[in-house]
Amino acid sequence: MVYITLLILVLMFLAKIFFVIVPMRESFVVERLGKFRTVFEPGLHLIIPFIDRIAYRHEIREQVFDIPAQHCITKDNIQVEIDGLVYLKVMDPKLASYGIGDYRLAAINLAQTTMRSEVGKLSLGEIFSERETLNETIVREIDEASESWGIKMFRYEVANIAPSEHVVKTLEKQMVAERDRRAEITLATAEKEAKINISEGERQESINHSVGERQRRINIAEGRAQEISLLADAQSQGIAMVAEAINKPGGDKAIKMRLVDQFVGELGRIMDGSDISVLPSEMARVKGIFEGVDQVSKTFKN
Repeated sequence: MVYITLLILVLMFLAKIFFVIVPMRESFVVERLGKFRTVFEPGLHLIIPFIDRIAYRHEIREQVFDIPAQHCITKDNIQVEIDGLVYLKVMDPKLASYGIGDYRLAAINLAQTTMRSEVGKLSLGEIFSERETLNETIVREIDEASESWGIKMFRYEVANIAPSEHVVKTLEKQMVAERDRRAEITLATAEKEAKINISEGERQESINHSVGERQRRINIAEGRAQEISLLADAQSQGIAMVAEAINKPGGDKAIKMRLVDQFVGELGRIMDGSDISVLPSEMARVKGIFEGVDQVSKTFKN
C-alpha cells in the first residue's frame, strides 16, 4: 500500500514536470535553452524539464484597458481633460512576447499620444459632435502602429470629455445667451404671427362687410326693379281693362261720369281746404272737358 502511494506521488511529480496544461483562455510561449521554441495552445503539452521553460503567458481573450485622463488642447485653444477605454486582443503570442516589451503599456501610451494628436485637429464642438469619428481615427492609427506587436485593436471609446472650469462657465453663459436669443426669436415670431392673423381677420371682415353690402344693394335694386315691373304690369292691365270697358255698350258714358265725379271730388277737396271761396276761372270750359273725354273714349273704341 505504501509502495502504491509512493508510485502515485512519483507519477504526479513526473507529470507536473513533463506535462503542462494550458487553460482555454491562454497561450504559452515556450523557450528551449533561452530560444523561442513554440507556442502552446490550450490543452495538454509535453516539455523537457530544465531544458524547456514557459517564458510568457498571454491572455488570448479580448482585453479592455483604461486610458488615464490627460489634458489636451483643441483646435480652438481650449484645454480639455479626456480619458477613454481601449479594446484589444493578442493575435500572435510570439510577436506579443518578442515584438514589444509590454504591449499593454505600449497600447495605452500610443492611445494617449494619438488621442492628443487627433483632438488638436478638432474644435471643442466637433469633439462632442464627432466622437464616433474620433474613436475610429484613433483605432485606425493604433492598429497600424501595433501590427508588429502581434495584437489587434478592435475599438477605442472616449469615456469622458471635461473642459476646464473657466470654459464650463463660459459655455454656460453662452448657452444662457443662446436660450434667451431663441426665446426672443420665438416671442417675436409669435407676435408677428398674431399681427398677421389679426390683419387677416380684419381684412376678411372688411371683405365680408363689402360683400354683404353689395348683396344688400343688389337685393334692394332687384326688389325695386321687380316692384316697378309689377306696377307697370298692373298699370298695363288697368289700361287694358279700361279700354275693354270703354268698348262695351255704355262704357263711354260711364267713363265720362267717372271723370266728372273725380273732378267734382277734387274741386270740393280744394275748396274745403281753402280759407276763401275759390271758383276756377275755367268753369266756363267744363263743356270742353267733357268734349275731351268724349274724344278719349272714341280713341279707345277705335
